[in-house]
Amino acid sequence: MSTENPVLSPEREVLTWETFGVAARELAQQVYDSGFRPDVVVAIARGGLVPGGAVAYALGTKGVGTLNVEFYTDIGQTLDDPRVLPPLMDTSDLPGAHVLVVDDVADSGRTLALVMEMLAAKGAEARSAVLFTKPRSIVRPDYSWKDTDLWITFPWSAQPAIGTTTPGD
Repeated sequence: MSTENPVLSPEREVLTWETFGVAARELAQQVYDSGFRPDVVVAIARGGLVPGGAVAYALGTKGVGTLNVEFYTDIGQTLDDPRVLPPLMDTSDLPGAHVLVVDDVADSGRTLALVMEMLAAKGAEARSAVLFTKPRSIVRPDYSWKDTDLWITFPWSAQPAIGTTTPGD
């Protein structure tokens, strides 16, 4: 397994594992300071899985779920619309619940908008938290660690997937 750092470039925002730990904790602190106490953290897979788990731990929230949403197919390439993929999260206990939706980035904001609309339709009081927010996002998350207009290299997707030659999305 390679432990090399990703290539630093002025065109990229590079999040390291060390900085990620600080970012996740600071994001959780924003949520806590606002007075919002989530019953459930919903991580948007795949990019929100690691941040969602870290934020849930930092907040002491034991209820954690995931929603698999596909939108980006490659760097700068998307489907026409984001779509939820199986397996689907059981949302039967969400009416009236305080839900924190966590993702890595609000880029276009379309994935976050889809998930927030789905949860509102289920009767949940949902708020959103992301590590990064892009200025073009159609949704302004309730909590965000940092604003950037650069492409972001995350530590969990900086290396190519096993058997491939290009980093993950």
